[in-house]
Amino acid sequence: MPTPAPREQVETAMGPWCGQMGAGGWLSMIAFWVVVVVVVVWGVSRLFPAQPVADARSILDARLAAGDIDPATYRAVREELAAQSATTTGGRP
Repeated sequence: MPTPAPREQVETAMGPWCGQMGAGGWLSMIAFWVVVVVVVVWGVSRLFPAQPVADARSILDARLAAGDIDPATYRAVREELAAQSATTTGGRP
């Protein structure tokens, strides 16, 4: 009796290995890459933190501390800032 011819294996469009991975494997792979991306974004944000936005009063204080302006100018500008903030906030500090 003649031996039967061997069956040909048909590869799927994604290769012979991807067809064997079930839904759990795909979900695990997606979860893994999401975790990798989140860790990378978190790490980069820790390496390069955002600078806080300085308000006019802190800039004025820094200029006085650096010696860019004299105390009289500091007091005059501080009073102008206080008057301006009182009119824009309705008298609230």
